[in-house]
Formats: sequence, C-alpha cells, structure tokens
Amino acid sequence: METFAIARVQLSFASIAATPTGPERFASAFYTTLWSESAGIRELFPAGMESMRHRFTTAIGWVVNRLTDFDAVEAFLGQLARDHRKYGVKPDHFRSAGYALLFAIRECTPIILWTATLERTWAEVIGRLVETMAVAAATDDLPAVWGATVVGHERVLPDVAIIRLETDTPIPHYAGQYMSVQIPQRPHMWRYLSAAIPPNPHGQVEFHVRRVSSGWVSPALVNEVRVGDRWLIGPPLGGLRVDRDSGQDVLMIASGTGLAPLRAQIMEMAMRGTNPRVHLFYGGKYPCDLYDLETLWQIAMTNPWLTVVPVVEETENPWWHPVPVRETPKGLHRTMYGKLGKVVGQFGSWADRQIQISGSPSMIRTTIYALSAAGTPRQNISFDPL
Repeated sequence: METFAIARVQLSFASIAATPTGPERFASAFYTTLWSESAGIRELFPAGMESMRHRFTTAIGWVVNRLTDFDAVEAFLGQLARDHRKYGVKPDHFRSAGYALLFAIRECTPIILWTATLERTWAEVIGRLVETMAVAAATDDLPAVWGATVVGHERVLPDVAIIRLETDTPIPHYAGQYMSVQIPQRPHMWRYLSAAIPPNPHGQVEFHVRRVSSGWVSPALVNEVRVGDRWLIGPPLGGLRVDRDSGQDVLMIASGTGLAPLRAQIMEMAMRGTNPRVHLFYGGKYPCDLYDLETLWQIAMTNPWLTVVPVVEETENPWWHPVPVRETPKGLHRTMYGKLGKVVGQFGSWADRQIQISGSPSMIRTTIYALSAAGTPRQNISFDPL
C-alpha cells in the first residue's frame, strides 16, 4: 500500500483518538455492531467491558501507527488472534469483527475527512488485518490455555504481591513477554501480566502485581490469591526483546511492577557469557516503590555489563510505609531524584541504543515525550501496547 494511503488512514484514526470521548465512542460502536451482527458472540465476552474497550482502542492505535512495518503488525496480530482462542473465538468471528471495525471507523471519523477513497483504503487495510488474524487462529496447534498452580504468594508492599506458579506443561515463550491470566476468585475475567523470570523447563512462572483500587482483578490478585489456587494462563504476547545482532547497547526504563518483563530479560542475559551493555533506570514515586532493587543490585554486582540507576520523586517513604531506605552498595549508581522520563532525558538522546519502556500508560507516554524532545529517534523505542 502506498505511503500516502497509509497516511490518510493514520490521520483518520488520529482524528478519532484526539477527542476526549472519541476512543470510548469508537470502542462502543465496534462492540455494539459486532454483537448485533454475529449471533451468540456477546456470550464470549465478560460482563464488565471497560478495560477491554480501552485495550481494544489501544491495540488498534498501535497497529495503525505501524502500518508501514507490516511484519511487526503481522506478528502482533498473530499473537492476539491466538490469545483470543481462550474466549472461544473462531476464525469467522474475526471476519465479522472486520465489518464492525469499518462501521465504527466510518461512524467516528469526522465527516469532513470521510471520502469514498478513504473508505476503500480502510476496507483494504481491515481486510488484510482480519485475514492475518483468521489464518493465525486457524493454524495454531498450541493449547488455547494452560493450567497452573499457585506455589507462592508474597506481599512485598501493601499494594504489591509477587506470585509464583508452576504450569502443568511449560508455556513456550521468551523473556519479555506477557500473558493473560484467569483466577478462581474472578471467573471469566482476564488480566494481562508480564512474566518476571525467564522461561524454564520446569514451567515456573513469576508475576509481579500492583493493586489498582478501581480494578476488578488486581485487588483479588494481591489480597485473595492463595497457595494451591488453580489458574488458567493464555498464550504469550508481546514483542519486548533485546536484539543481540544489532550491535547496539540497551536502555531499559521501568516503573513499579513494569520492571517484570525487563527483569526477566536481564536474568536471561545473566546466564550468557557476552552481552551488550544495559542501562536500567528503575523508577517510582517513593523509595519503597523500588521493591525489587536489591535483586537488581545483586545481578549488577556480578555482571559488569549492567548499570542500575534508581530514580524516585520523593526522598523519603510516606508515613504509612516507613520502610528503611537501603544504602546503595559500593560501586553501584546512586539514587537520582525527579520524574523518571525527565531524568533519563537529561543524559541526552540515547540515539545509539535500543530502548525498552515498561510501566503505566501515562509513564510510557511522558517518557517517550521526554526522549523525543532530547532527540531520540522514535523507531528506537519499544513498548508493549497492552
């Protein structure tokens, strides 16, 4: 497809995302049309759709912005299609979704931008996306879900838990990926979590979870999960990965439990003899938010290619969490203070690095903005859309 045609599609979707109510209206139009046009498909989705609507809009935006790199889009959509098998979604359902997507785009794009040419272009793009997902779902020979047993649950902060599981059979994934999980305390609700340790032949998986007060699943993950619970885990997703053949060193930026996929990659790299240099900026509001800093320090002390830079906004913990602040081990980087993105941007453009960012959506946005303002090429920056 011509670059100009792709630009028209991207402008159209940007006009939807630019208004405060645009993303919600777009997602609602899509799901309403899908459920009315495809009998029985509503029963495949959970009752509460708020988080799913947000993830849907985020995923569509990620795809649209990368239409010039269809290899990356195809890999992402293939993963997403295989993940949807856990809901009972069939290949024909993706084709119904294509019709609903075109309808939602047409309904939500400002009328001044919508033309017959734009509609044909969108139809071509959506047709290709839908067929990619239908084929991926139809040809996947792996299980739709894996069973797993909780073998450990540790509250490292009042609102953060580290949960360890053993899967019935190992899940084929690589360090840096995330998975959807369903827990017995919240049946029919799925939550995406990043694996915090690399894959291993024993099927051991570790997740780091922060409780979100407005969330449906995260409070149960932190407060209610018990050893012995049986979980369902969906297929692996995500594209965070160190390119060892690029010759570039690595910049990693994480906040809170967003550390998990970067931690898994660092642990895997520590098993190798030769690695690129890695600078990891690990941030939080308070010192206690850097709950896994000691693990990172231990890895750094025996792996000179790794530099860990703690970043916090406040110098002391809040009164309700008076955890003593640990001294930085000798020879390691001292704590820096300020907003994470701003601190990283102070070091320059990092234009010679492959960059990974992991954390909350707002942290990712502000950090990308700070890096771009410092001259970082956008194509150097990777993050997962869900």
